[in-house]
Amino acid sequence: MISVLANQTYRHLFFAQVIALFGTGLMTVGLALLAFDLAGDEAGAVLGTALAIKMIVYVGISPIAAAYASRFPRRMFLVTLDIVRALTAVALPFVDETWQIYVLIALLQTASAAFTPAFQASIPDILPDEKDYTSALSLSRMAYDLENLLSPMIAAVLVGLVGFHWLFGGTVAGFLFSAGLILSIRLVSPQADAEKPAFRRTVKGLQIYLKTPRLRGLLALNLAVAASGAMVIVNGVVIVKSYLGLDDTDLALSMAAYGGGSMVVALTLPKLLASRSERFVMLAGGALLPVSLLIFAGLLAVLPEPFVWPTLLLVWFAMGAGMSAVLVPSGRLLKNSAHPQDRPLVFAAQFALSHGCWLIAYPLAGWLGANSSMSVTMVVLAGMAVLGWVVAGKSWPADDHSILDHAHPDLPANHPHLAKAHGKRHAHAFVIDSLHHIWPDRQP
Repeated sequence: MISVLANQTYRHLFFAQVIALFGTGLMTVGLALLAFDLAGDEAGAVLGTALAIKMIVYVGISPIAAAYASRFPRRMFLVTLDIVRALTAVALPFVDETWQIYVLIALLQTASAAFTPAFQASIPDILPDEKDYTSALSLSRMAYDLENLLSPMIAAVLVGLVGFHWLFGGTVAGFLFSAGLILSIRLVSPQADAEKPAFRRTVKGLQIYLKTPRLRGLLALNLAVAASGAMVIVNGVVIVKSYLGLDDTDLALSMAAYGGGSMVVALTLPKLLASRSERFVMLAGGALLPVSLLIFAGLLAVLPEPFVWPTLLLVWFAMGAGMSAVLVPSGRLLKNSAHPQDRPLVFAAQFALSHGCWLIAYPLAGWLGANSSMSVTMVVLAGMAVLGWVVAGKSWPADDHSILDHAHPDLPANHPHLAKAHGKRHAHAFVIDSLHHIWPDRQP
């Protein structure tokens, strides 16, 4: 897996991602402390509003930004967005009203909504080999998990030494380092349909996504991931601190169990995906999510209290593993479902639609946790995850392959859409850049 870091371009991109992620992690802790400083007991409402703004921006902005991104060189587009994020973070320590938090978060997340899909779409261009790309996806997943584990601890140390306002300085440094690393490499900017209006390109990305059976399956599995993840993120603190009466260290340990499960699976997936299909791995991971919730819901009602804590750690570990099994291979599906010039549009559609699932799951988990028992909350969220898993299995054909055998009788033999595969037969990606190329027997 580590061998892909020998590629200098990918290595710089990967460390740009890692550094920016740690900067974002510091900002998350700093924002929580800033909200408490400004709003006191109302800090939860402030953070909840900021989180809702983040999700709404992600859902609404990323497809539009991807449509315009093709008009600019990819490297300068990414660097500019990193600088915008850094400048926004510079302003956060000087906030003295809660509405200013909302404005700055909207601006920063707008830049992130444009940055992330373009960044993700760059990696398959750098690493066209399927094995290398799978390793890169696993490394990316591990980077997210390490950030979730380590940045709160680093933030705690920094707060004790210099105060929470300086956490935003770490955020600024992270974005600037990221910009510097991206500036040090050359990135391919695939030629897009520049003559098409941005609105048509926005719609095109969503059409490709929603017309592709395997990607409809991915969207349904995103719903399962969001349902289970919302239980951990929204209600984990309630179970650990209120129900079990444990402290902040135990809460961090529970999140470490969730991230640990994800990391273990991310490490094993490159080898597993060499012998198993994405559909097999992702549906198996998707099934683990509601099963884990249902088991814990049942045990929570009957287990003696001393046994609840170790059970929670095991269940959180299992759900982290299931989440990783769904999310790590998803990049391969997106890569194989569009031509290079359309990948930013498809990645942006995935970014927007997957965060739409979280926008549903977060408030549902919070409302259920506040108005019913945790067992009932887990059963309802498990039902949501089961629905996603069933729809995924129905939408995603069992005989689906990354490459489908077919012919293009209307194209010359040297056309770039034609590629030799399987001996003398021609092959083509499952979805290509216009809807008339989608296979009739795969229509919804």
